[in-house]
Formats: sequence, structure tokens, C-alpha cells
Amino acid sequence: MTVQVELQTFPHFINGKWEQASNQETFDVFNPANGEVIAKVAKGTAVDIDRAVKAARAAFDQGDWKNMKPKERAKVLYAISYQIAEHAEELAYLEAISSGGTVRRIGNSDILQMVDLFQTLANFTLEYPFSETLPVPPFPGPAHNFIWREPIGVCAAITPWNLPMVIATWKIAPALAMGNTIVIKPASYTPLSTLKLAEIISAVVPPGVINVVAGPGAEVGEALVNHPQVDKIAFTGSTEVGRRIMGLAAGTIKNTTLELGGKSPNIILEDADLTTAVPGSLFGVFLHAGQLCESGTRLFVPDKLYDQVVLGLVALTSRLKLGNPLDPATDVGPVISKKQKESILSYIEAGKLEGATLVCGGKEVNVPGCEEGHFIAPTIFTNVTNDMKIAQEEIFGPVLCVIRYSDVEDAISMANDSIYGLAAGVWTSDVNKAYEVARKLQVGVVWINDWHMLRSDAPFGGYKQSGIGREMGQHSLDAYTQVKHVHTSMVPELERRNWYGILFGQN
Repeated sequence: MTVQVELQTFPHFINGKWEQASNQETFDVFNPANGEVIAKVAKGTAVDIDRAVKAARAAFDQGDWKNMKPKERAKVLYAISYQIAEHAEELAYLEAISSGGTVRRIGNSDILQMVDLFQTLANFTLEYPFSETLPVPPFPGPAHNFIWREPIGVCAAITPWNLPMVIATWKIAPALAMGNTIVIKPASYTPLSTLKLAEIISAVVPPGVINVVAGPGAEVGEALVNHPQVDKIAFTGSTEVGRRIMGLAAGTIKNTTLELGGKSPNIILEDADLTTAVPGSLFGVFLHAGQLCESGTRLFVPDKLYDQVVLGLVALTSRLKLGNPLDPATDVGPVISKKQKESILSYIEAGKLEGATLVCGGKEVNVPGCEEGHFIAPTIFTNVTNDMKIAQEEIFGPVLCVIRYSDVEDAISMANDSIYGLAAGVWTSDVNKAYEVARKLQVGVVWINDWHMLRSDAPFGGYKQSGIGREMGQHSLDAYTQVKHVHTSMVPELERRNWYGILFGQN
């Protein structure tokens, strides 16, 4: 990585320009790989949120943004994708030094996903049914009826620290595609890339269309959710915080999209090709040090393959290199913080106490050159039962639970025995058998002989307590619109109006 960005203080981004916090306070952002302070960021308050929301409100109510033709809006989305590609190296650098994601993943996946999302939604915008004509009804009389889809208004986005840029675009792209304005509250661990992203997007959209205020969730996030001029909330994060946001949103009946936690089941069938299933399962759980909501953290393996699969998992895991995310040779980077590291280690201890067998990892790792970093060795537990704490609760770290099963119906039953329902995987040589299993899994996305394969043109979201609504694909555009029915009567004579006889007693 050659780019070096001089990081000093990042203000808020409001109404197309950088703005200091109302109280002039800042907070530190740390590099999880070495513990160094990499930036000071304006610490937002309810006053700053009010400024940002009012800027977004004015841009929506008073400008031409919401009335832009689909063809012109598609051009804007394409222009944004070009801006992201042009600033790819700087965005990747900011993301890596604050989130701990490897530049190998960010450069080869995240940036490309973001570019593809804006271009895909641009194409969907051209085809989107903003207006639909209904058939002329025989009752209660001839009429013209239309269904119009219109922008919601001011959208609030609250994003997590694990994939801050990618997940921000899941909210920014559909909001802008449908003519809304947006205020984003990024996670305090990782605000840098989102602030930069807002700046580069602002080059092609009017002031106030995109705004970012960073700061603590309890103050800034809740002020955003509670603001009376916010019309929609899109949140990605833990189920616990999602419950809180849903409760707050009820006060003003706000439209909500929630993408929450997961404990995704991964099922290897007896006829699976293990040369693919074993490394694929490790990719499913150890990518980004396990800090992905859809990670395949519960691996169900049939009795006849159990020992062979475990041996393969351990052998491949031993080859993974932990290191500085800026090093292209690094396979697994740090977890986000000391707090998260301690939480993961506490789950590992809980697994031991419950009787699971630790076969590799399970400890903090000292990486040369990154001595103050937060590294945990990729960890595998065997002899796990589905009722154990480590199999039921979201650890959000590099911890895999390998669970034995005798009958595939038992595996499906255990897979569904969770409060979560975000993702799942099936490994088999028989795709029809995989489809049968997929039908029975209570999740929002199923990967067959693959993992983490999210598409810009396909919806992503969960069942049960993994969330409400879908992101990406045309489904995401629906979530950023209001539906309006417009009726025009074509009955010329008053006496022939159905309602006239009902009200005035005419036959």
C-alpha cells in the first residue's frame, strides 16, 4: 500500500462541507493492529444531528433532487461509482487502518462491491416502476387509477464498524437512487472511510443530500432515531441495539430496515467434496477475523465425515497468517478493539467450561511489529452441542463450533434452533438435494458450495431476530419509497356515482 494520508482531525460533513462539532470536542480513532491513534474526529451531539437533519430536510423539500428524472439519477449513481474507483486507494487505506480489514480483501472485494452496487442500482433505477396504471374497474364505475412510488424523505443510516464503507453504501445507494436525502451515523471505531465517502459523493450531488455526524450511539444515534424530521431508519448492527432502535422508532412510527445479528449454520452433507467444503467453511468463518454478521460459525458435520473434516480444518487453519492489515501477505487481521478481544476470549473460556474441546487457537496472539494490536488465533471447538452458549450466541470473532449430526433432518432442526436467521450454507455434490435443504432453512440467504457471496442485484437480510427488510437488489429500492394510490373518476353524471346513492338515498 503506497498511499499515505495525513490524518489529523476529521470534522462532521454537513450540507456539503466540513463542520466542527457544536461543542468543539473530538474523540480518538485507533488502529486495531497496533493501538496507535490515527485520527481525531469531531464528537457529535444532538445539536449536530439537528443541523445535519435540517440540511437534509432542506435539500429534500426545497431543491430539485427528489424530482430528478430516473435517467438523470442513474447518471448520478454512475458518477458516484466512478468517484469511488478514482479514490479507491485512499478509501481502502482508511478502511484498513481503522477496521483491521486486510487491504487484500478491501481492494479485491469491498471497493469492487461498492462500485458494482451503484452501477447496478443505476440500471434498476432506469427500469423501476415509479408509476403503474391499474386496469379500469367495472365497480364502482370507470376511473383512472395509478400507483406512484415516491421518495420517503430524510433517511437516517446507522452503520457498524466491521464493514463500514460497504454497509454504508447499502444504505446510501438505494436512498439516493429513489431521490431521498441521508444522514449517516458511523460507528465510533470506524468513521474515517464513511466521512471520506461522503465528501467524494458530494462532488456529484447537491449540498445536504448526504451528511455524516460521528459520535457515541447513546447520544448521537438516539438523537438521529428520535428526530421528528427523519422519515426512515436503516440500521446494521447487533440484535440488542436493533431492539432499542425499533423501540425508539415506534414513538414516531418511522419506517425501519434492520440488518442484525447472526449465528449462521453451515451444513456439510455426506456427499460433499471436502477439497472445497473444508477451505470454504473456513473462509465462511475466518474472513475478517470472524467479524461478519453472516459468518458460518456453526458447522454441522455428519458422523462418517466428522474426524476427517476436523483434521482438514485444523491443518488449514494452522497455515493462516495473522498480521498487519496493510501487509498484502496477511490472511487474518486484528479484531476491532480490546473490548471486543476480551469478549471473544470470554466466550472461548465459556466453551471450555461447557465441555467443548478446543482443537486449535483459543488465545491472544502477539504479532511482531503489532505488539499492541488485538489479535486472536483462529479458533475451532469440536464436541459442541447446539444448546451451548458458544453455539447460540453471536461471538463476532474467529471462533468455529463443529457440531456432529447423524441425520440431515436433525442437522436442519439444529440449524433452525436459533433466534437468528440471517444466512446458511450447504455443501454437497447433489444440487437438488441442496435445494431441498435450502427450502427448510429459516434464513434470508443460502449459499450452496460457497459462502459470503453477496450480489448487488440480490436481496440480503434475515428471518427472525436477524432483522426486518432487505438490502441490495431492487428490493432495497422499494424500502426507500412511499406508495401512493391516485384515483380519478371518469363517471360524468352525478347520479351515476356510486357514493351519491349511498349518501343521499338514490337508487
